[in-house]
Amino acid sequence: MFTDYRVLDKGGMWSSAIEQLKTLNTSDAEVNEIVKLKNAGITDDTCVALVRAAHEKSHPFNSGDAGADLARAGYPESEILEVARLDQLDILGGEAVALKLIRLSDSTIHTLLERRMHGLPVLSSREIARLKNTGLTEKDILQRVNRGMTDAQADHEAMEREVNRNHSGTGFVRMRGRRPR
Repeated sequence: MFTDYRVLDKGGMWSSAIEQLKTLNTSDAEVNEIVKLKNAGITDDTCVALVRAAHEKSHPFNSGDAGADLARAGYPESEILEVARLDQLDILGGEAVALKLIRLSDSTIHTLLERRMHGLPVLSSREIARLKNTGLTEKDILQRVNRGMTDAQADHEAMEREVNRNHSGTGFVRMRGRRPR
């Protein structure tokens, strides 16, 4: 069975990149994943590098959606490729997009993803969003992450902060004046 590369040619991929993919014995399924990357604006060289990284890990490239999502969220191709080389594109793709949507700075996101890629404890994006919504700054959140805070601890702290925020200024106030008879 021969792989049909015409889809990539129609998608605007250069013939030199298609030749590189042919040397990698790219399958039809992988070509379909590459089309997703091309539609997200990823360059030919990065597409080839992503397929090569997957083949180096002894599996076919099937992370087109994750790579495209990261590209659409504004991640540079170098970071997408770095995550792919660690074979964690599918694992970190959704989490990285969520961190971007929380509107964390690029340096904070990079720190959190680095910790996750190296197996260090990191709060989930859900808990980070909750803590941020209770008024914590990125610096405060990073301090908690560096101390090794778990999701359960973050949930408990967020709940306490939400309760304090919601009940702020609702205490009993003594009224002065005449008592009714």
